[in-house]
Amino acid sequence: MNSALKKPWDDIIPLSEQEIYARAGFGKPVGLGQRPALLVIDVQYRTVGEQPDLPIEKAILQYPTSCGEIGWRAVREIEKLVSWFRAANLPIIYPHVAVKAAHDRGQFADKVPGVMSIPIHGYEFVREVAPVAGDICIAKSHASAFFGTALASYLVSSRVDSLIFTGCTTSGCVRASVVDACSLNYKCVVPQDAVFDRSAVSHAVNLFDMASKYADVMPTSSLITTLDLMLPNANSSKAVVG
Repeated sequence: MNSALKKPWDDIIPLSEQEIYARAGFGKPVGLGQRPALLVIDVQYRTVGEQPDLPIEKAILQYPTSCGEIGWRAVREIEKLVSWFRAANLPIIYPHVAVKAAHDRGQFADKVPGVMSIPIHGYEFVREVAPVAGDICIAKSHASAFFGTALASYLVSSRVDSLIFTGCTTSGCVRASVVDACSLNYKCVVPQDAVFDRSAVSHAVNLFDMASKYADVMPTSSLITTLDLMLPNANSSKAVVG
């Protein structure tokens, strides 16, 4: 298979199963609307570690929720999208896990007790993609960026019609947010190299599932090309600014 056409899940999902999905009509590209927003989900030091390119086996010794070098590779792609959206003056939203308190203990904390002992610094946004004045930061307590937050209200007031999802984890907060966004009829795109997970298999399988049912999945480079074609004057025009 041409490497340029190879999907992240091609080595995981058998071709026969992919063909069944295709024959049934799953996975049709939907595209973006006229006013996209960028979501940067949980890109905090607790999810990538403080040392770039540190293997995950070592990164989890500092933060048990860290994805190490896997996360840092994605951060470099997220940087490109953050730069594009800043230049285009389009919304960038940062759904993030707030510092855990004792009353936050619940089902998820019982399953993953390490989340209750993250040092304060671990909750800081990674400097390379951190929010600036004018960005929207949304603290969340659950996987979906929509559950129990004002995200949908912000999207309506900003006239957003499509969402680009970056961050982590592919199988957790990204997927949960994508499913909810699709349920609210937002067009969704997941740049496959700008999301990350501690498991390569889980990452690939969830990208396949999202591509089949809920979102368009593509490399960051292809997405930026699409954005440039869709909004060729975005970097200089104020027409898209609400």
